[in-house]
Amino acid sequence: MTDLEVMGPEAVQQELRSAEPAKPVRRSGFAEEPKLFRQPVAEAPGAATSVHTTLGLPSAAQVGKLDDWLLTKPQFVVAYDTLHKVPRWVSWELRSVWLGDAPRTSGFRRDPQLPSSAVQASDSEYTNSGYDRGHMCPSADRTATSADNASTFVLTNVVPQTHSSNAGPWAALEDESRDLAALGKRLLVIAGPRFGAGHTTIGNGVEVPLATWKVIVVLEPGTTGVTQATRVIAVDVPNTYSVSGSWRSFRTSVDSIESATGLDLLSDLDPAVEAVVEGRLDTN
Repeated sequence: MTDLEVMGPEAVQQELRSAEPAKPVRRSGFAEEPKLFRQPVAEAPGAATSVHTTLGLPSAAQVGKLDDWLLTKPQFVVAYDTLHKVPRWVSWELRSVWLGDAPRTSGFRRDPQLPSSAVQASDSEYTNSGYDRGHMCPSADRTATSADNASTFVLTNVVPQTHSSNAGPWAALEDESRDLAALGKRLLVIAGPRFGAGHTTIGNGVEVPLATWKVIVVLEPGTTGVTQATRVIAVDVPNTYSVSGSWRSFRTSVDSIESATGLDLLSDLDPAVEAVVEGRLDTN
């Protein structure tokens, strides 16, 4: 385990602030180069080096790209669609060092990292809409400090989500993910909305997804690389008012999520490893 692996969130944040920008290159595969920080892929030269995108950027997100605006934060990374006012994806690391007893922040706010000229959702557009402000990177995944928790309450990190999903299967998977982190596992997580024919909007054009998806790569204690045997959880949870049951009922493959969203998830994995873990359904 490297010195960086045992850093707490505040130390990781300091490391991110002080790190020199890396030359944009595509790695041959995380399994071959088990480093904590990845280098930005060539398609996203504006990407900052981040622990939260260890396995690659799912899209060609860049700072200033209206439908794929890259927002790199100490606590997570977002690709935000200013045209539809929802994130395309949010990526973050979850380990026990991110968990503590900081209280839940009160209230959502606009993301100050976006310039005032950039369109983003407002809190009032969710009020009385019939949808929750559904966190992608959960509040409870960032409780080591109050600042970490507050970071998740930006509107670039939420989508309109039914309460049945948000407080049901989606929340149950979030809880189980934190249980895995508390056991010493390192989770690399990506989540986002899925759209298709028939979706609607709230407020002034905030897109309501048909479903929310999540991919979780579970690294066992003492390991740094992804192999063909690594557990990968993928779910696609319908964003309906009647959804219920175990999150396990909504398991799917990473390949299926990629096909439905046009994203390239786990893109920095060795191709032979990627082909296996992305095509497999979790059965644990």
